[in-house]
Amino acid sequence: MSTLTDVGPLPARVGPLRAIEQTCSLAWRTLVQIKHNPFELMDFSVQPMMFLLLFVYVFGGAISGSPHGYLQYVLAGIIVQNSLFTTLNTATGLSTDLDKGFSSRLRALPIAKFAPLAGRILADVAKQAWAIALLYAVGTIMGFRAGNGPLAVLAAACLVLVCTLAFAWALVWIGMLVANPEKVQIFGFVVLFPLTFTSGAFVPTATMPGWLQAFSRANPVTLLAEAARGLLVSGPVARPAVESLLYAAGFVVVFAPLAVRAFRRRAV
Repeated sequence: MSTLTDVGPLPARVGPLRAIEQTCSLAWRTLVQIKHNPFELMDFSVQPMMFLLLFVYVFGGAISGSPHGYLQYVLAGIIVQNSLFTTLNTATGLSTDLDKGFSSRLRALPIAKFAPLAGRILADVAKQAWAIALLYAVGTIMGFRAGNGPLAVLAAACLVLVCTLAFAWALVWIGMLVANPEKVQIFGFVVLFPLTFTSGAFVPTATMPGWLQAFSRANPVTLLAEAARGLLVSGPVARPAVESLLYAAGFVVVFAPLAVRAFRRRAV
């Protein structure tokens, strides 16, 4: 029979393969929680469909002359908007773990320091992938038709996932600075609402006032929506896609170290 004295010392450093395994385990933990809280499905299943239906059938006729014409334009924008708003779950979930002491308990284990952050983000990327697939399927049922083939559709989904994954670091950093999960939601909405609704995700930037057009054209949400729309339907792809990826790289370089540092301070 083993005793406590049989247990060897905990390793001082976690190897790369072990760190990846820990990240995947923590991501799986987050996904499994959906089984115990089915209402979480509304965040990345019912809510995206509701936005798509409301925008197309309420605003489509007024903006594009017909719901079908607007559907061809707005689906890419809804996909981008929903993916960005899903990043709020990442920041809120991490803040909740800290409030409940889960992250503090992890620090007593031989675990990679970045695994709790990376695991949560990886789980939310899986949720975003599900939401993108669901929105595309519902859009197809409503009459949306991709003009560039399945590989272009897959490329659009991957581009959105990569860019929103990078953007998530900014909200994670905010989440680590704010006192509780409720305030994370408030601060997140204050950032995301102006960013998405002043972009070209829902309406062409040419219809905006001149002073707003300059900001909207440089808005990363506009660039990502344009690149996704170009891949899904038609239009320019190379320039907005490259600029979106440059924005993504900038977000990672600036906010990932800040988020990790703030997470370590709060998890102590």
